[in-house]
Amino acid sequence: MAASPSASKSDAICVIVNPGSGRRAGELSLDEMEERLTALPRRVTIRHAGSGSDITRLAQQALDEGYGTIVAAGGDGTICAVASVIIGKPVTFGVIPMGTFNFFARGLGIPEEVEGAVRNLATGTPTPVTVGEVNGALFLNNASLGAYPAILDQREGIYKRWGRSRMAAYYSVLTALINFRHPLRMRIIVDGRELRRKSPLAFVAMSAFQLDIYQLDGADAVRNGEFALYVAPDAGRLGLLKQAVLLAWRRMRPGRDVELVTGKEIIIDTNRKKRLVARDGEKETMSDPFRFTVRSDELHVLAPTKDHSPAS
Repeated sequence: MAASPSASKSDAICVIVNPGSGRRAGELSLDEMEERLTALPRRVTIRHAGSGSDITRLAQQALDEGYGTIVAAGGDGTICAVASVIIGKPVTFGVIPMGTFNFFARGLGIPEEVEGAVRNLATGTPTPVTVGEVNGALFLNNASLGAYPAILDQREGIYKRWGRSRMAAYYSVLTALINFRHPLRMRIIVDGRELRRKSPLAFVAMSAFQLDIYQLDGADAVRNGEFALYVAPDAGRLGLLKQAVLLAWRRMRPGRDVELVTGKEIIIDTNRKKRLVARDGEKETMSDPFRFTVRSDELHVLAPTKDHSPAS
């Protein structure tokens, strides 16, 4: 591990690595990544996290020690955990994407290849981003109730058996939807407007890049600082499977296959004390009702400038 800088840490970088994050075949090993990091023109400290709570503890420690740049190396869950500690603080956030989908990094033009992401720490420009919160908990890409938390439950078992891959993630969707039986009865308030819906899924998006990838309407609203809320029709398990296939084939049509509502504040009440919520690929139990709020310009992420953007 690189030694902590002896000079002022305001110009130094602390990198928090989740060694359990998936890496693609042919990608740099952790040792090779750390060699690239220590070759940067700024002083670098590298710390390995052992668990989710360890990630936030190490991020808080780096913040308390005065590091000017704090970097998350891992999947979107790891990145979100570090961001939740430093948002609103006078530090710069760096990202080395090591997950399955890496929507947050890709949306900012940060290379998925570790070598390019490390290079971006030296060449990138601090860029303000808009993120979301649900009941005070941060999310960078999306948060949801209903079927998607059930999918994450299924995905964990599939990953343990077959390893992390996008194909395994898609397979977990199909297997979870086949067994999903309990739609939500929701009272939804979007910027003061009330809706009542019965649905297997309420999906709140904050990543315009993810919506563009799946060719879903709502990306422009997200770019303008609003949430895009998708409510699936209550069409039973076969209907859910059909919607999953349409989404995978980029043929989901708002108004017919899914309802889209946009706004800056969303409250979802399911008339139940607690429910499982999915948040950037992680799941946790939260208290009902669920209040979604936008936080703008409080997180500054090192992102490529035009001269250093990866080739498309």
